[in-house]
Amino acid sequence: MTASSLFHGVVRLDQLGVIRALGPEAAKFLQGQLTQDFVLLGAAEARLAAFCSPKGRMQASFIGFKRSPDEILLVCSRDLLAPTLKRLSMFVMRAKVVLSDASEAFALWGVAGETAPGLADAPWSHLNAADGRSWTRLYPAEGLARALCVAPIPEGGAAEAPAGPAIDPAHWQWLEVMSGVVSITQPVVDAFVPQMVNYESVGGVNFKKGCYPGQEVVARSQFRGTLKRRAYRVAASEPLAAGQDVFHDSDPDQPCGTVVAAAANPAGGWNALVSMQTKAVGSGLLTAGAIGGPALSLLPLPYPLLDDI
Repeated sequence: MTASSLFHGVVRLDQLGVIRALGPEAAKFLQGQLTQDFVLLGAAEARLAAFCSPKGRMQASFIGFKRSPDEILLVCSRDLLAPTLKRLSMFVMRAKVVLSDASEAFALWGVAGETAPGLADAPWSHLNAADGRSWTRLYPAEGLARALCVAPIPEGGAAEAPAGPAIDPAHWQWLEVMSGVVSITQPVVDAFVPQMVNYESVGGVNFKKGCYPGQEVVARSQFRGTLKRRAYRVAASEPLAAGQDVFHDSDPDQPCGTVVAAAANPAGGWNALVSMQTKAVGSGLLTAGAIGGPALSLLPLPYPLLDDI
């Protein structure tokens, strides 16, 4: 489906929440917990990052940026915010940083198409505007520029939405899927090492930074040539859902993958991001839920994959 006026505009993203890290050691603390480099984070860039278990499995994913030298905001799926904040807080100890749920202090919008602001073209470029809004360039979808807008909510008032027509939230979710960039939600917590959802290829992992939980597993997967699962875009004629198993007809008893995120295609049918074994790609029949379930057809990724080393 080609981009149309359906996708040019603004949508409130109430499914997202905000964790605030405030204090002189905010960046240092996050440096030791997440897959991206926050010590070198500048005001003109954001970071895609994962919070992993000691086994390297993703517990949450974030878009993080600085609002000031001592304040970093982490935008994540709201259904994971409370347990993630609790777990992160366990590691603060003597660090000069305070973590809090700041979801009620900020309004979040997705902006697509002609209404996207004049940020640098590169994904994860960032702008803290004079009006207090923070803008982050997201990966494009179906040829459309997209951005995340985070605006402080004034005391006793409401944040003003960015200019532009309203987008159907279902259409935004479809654009998210088609961008190929995964946001971890509750149905797929603890299911993937970052490379299984292509995070090393979309700016979600820094292999030069210091240690963080699961770092050895993530690094080993990359540098020992052991990447056996990747994320792929698929299409289906029937509804799909995050957490659903995916099967290949060569092995009807054992799933070869998992649906990570899914959305209805406005033109008909469904699209999804599926993390699955690379050997399942190229031949045979893929189905969702069970052998005999909805057939899946592979679509090309909108970005190149970084080779393992």
